[in-house]
Amino acid sequence: MDNAPRNQVAHKIVAMILVVEDEPGILDFIERGLRRQGLEVITATDGATGLELARDPKVRVVVLDLMLPQLSGGEVLARLQPERPDLPVIVLTARGDLEDRIAGLDAGAVDYLVKPFSLDELAARVRAQLRMTEAGETQLQSGAIKIDLISREVTVSDQPVRLSTTEFELLLFLMRNQGKVVERDQALRAVWGYNHDPGTNVLDVYVGYLRRKLSAAGAEQPITTIRSLGYRFDGDGS
Repeated sequence: MDNAPRNQVAHKIVAMILVVEDEPGILDFIERGLRRQGLEVITATDGATGLELARDPKVRVVVLDLMLPQLSGGEVLARLQPERPDLPVIVLTARGDLEDRIAGLDAGAVDYLVKPFSLDELAARVRAQLRMTEAGETQLQSGAIKIDLISREVTVSDQPVRLSTTEFELLLFLMRNQGKVVERDQALRAVWGYNHDPGTNVLDVYVGYLRRKLSAAGAEQPITTIRSLGYRFDGDGS
């Protein structure tokens, strides 16, 4: 006969955020800030320790610096990806060049923030990844347009659409904000992540690329220009 109390409740596994950062001041700033927002945080100051901690299934999101002792952030990503391909990794680094961003995303990161950064923005991105992880979300879809968040593939009516890394990141950002007006500065920070020239037309150029590729694949035009503000993803009505 089982004598265990009938009202005994199994302990819920706590979702932990792993922060891997070798600068003590920045690490303390992030840890304290995320904890104040109710998140459980563990930390590492080198890549080797970070990789070992990231293997723990209770770790649900990793915030990873690229410039680390023992193992670089890039090496951590390369080793972690085959073991835990569904683990979201947000790269946090001072290296904000487009080439560095592309390398990090191609290595398996799901998001990229450049120092200096807003703690509120970092926390919001962490929470967004937690929501997707807890919901088991692996895809975003609007009408015929579908993004596979694991393979990073885009399809329209199940036919693949070839996008560059930047085009993919812009479409993902717009779809995650469907129905909302995305101001130009928001999109530039989220996708390009550098101190941009306010007069740059790079966002308009890439929106044009997306519109042409999605239209050629048979999608109705889902991106609306909001004059003097930015863009809104209204969804595909196909």
